[in-house]
Amino acid sequence: MARDRRDKYYWKAKDEGFRSRASYKLFQINEKHHLIKEDDTVVDLGAAPGGWLEVAKQISGGRVVGVDLKRISPIEGVETIVGDITADRTIEKILGLVGKAGADVVICDAAPNLSGNWSLDHARSVDLTRSALGCAKKILRPGGHFVVKVFQGDMFKGVLEEIRDNFAFTRSYSPRASRSQSAEIYVIGKKFLTSPVRRGDEFDVDIKELGSSGDGAVMIDSFVVFVKGVEPGDSVRIKIQDVKPNFAFAEVIERKV
Repeated sequence: MARDRRDKYYWKAKDEGFRSRASYKLFQINEKHHLIKEDDTVVDLGAAPGGWLEVAKQISGGRVVGVDLKRISPIEGVETIVGDITADRTIEKILGLVGKAGADVVICDAAPNLSGNWSLDHARSVDLTRSALGCAKKILRPGGHFVVKVFQGDMFKGVLEEIRDNFAFTRSYSPRASRSQSAEIYVIGKKFLTSPVRRGDEFDVDIKELGSSGDGAVMIDSFVVFVKGVEPGDSVRIKIQDVKPNFAFAEVIERKV
């Protein structure tokens, strides 16, 4: 309570009628990274008590859905689900509300119950982040956006790479409203990828043509991959280096005789 009384965002939330000081984190994240736009469909995972739901509704004005294990007090214009985000039944309920096309944006400010053991709390945070990512992959439309909170620690790099494999643009960001002593950080993923290839995948291909830039161009499951340093007629093994929504880049790791 003493900490809250010295916290300007605590008082700002009180004055402006938001349920949580965390509301300002989403405002600041969105101001920087432009995740939520007008009329977007937004799903908030681990949404209780509802501070991010209020902000998402204010920014979007469109359909906003909150999911949590606990019941969320009603918010005008917001639909809520009591459920486990790892359960197929919950996924079905979400898609029943947002439509089979999926959500434009998935947000998650959830934190695990803290034990006071930092290694355990960090591991729980990473596990929760992975659960949110798994849910997001099932409910996001192609090209949609994602933001999730995670505690920093030795497993952070691994979960960041997992998110990076699924989005064309990935950044970590600490909004001003995060407390200075907090280890939390937010990972932003933009332009959800639904391509048949991922960074690090390897393929044996025959180069039959060049793209307009002079790089080799091959099709993998109807998806274009550009390969540098090859000529038509080359047989090579390639490794995917970067994936965009409509194409990918690869490097040659082996030339076939």
